[in-house]
Amino acid sequence: MTTLLDPTNELQVATRPRVERPAVIEGMTVGLLDITKPRGNVFLDRLQELLEERGLRVRRYAKPTFTKPAPADLRHQISQECQLVIEALAD
Repeated sequence: MTTLLDPTNELQVATRPRVERPAVIEGMTVGLLDITKPRGNVFLDRLQELLEERGLRVRRYAKPTFTKPAPADLRHQISQECQLVIEALAD
């Protein structure tokens, strides 16, 4: 069992089931979320190239600041437009 802690100052630990990974990703749209830490965009640029070489559709998003969670409207937009999401953490 893996325990993940929410860094957003949670008062009670929320239990969430892990989402199963898809067996195949062909035909899916992948969202790349830049949390706006330095050099995260460099990682995402390369990742976008690799995903597009595999024929995947890629959409890019960015949080306004890395110090807070992504705004609800941005999370909703990503959930409506993408089946998979990758966040970039870098320094």
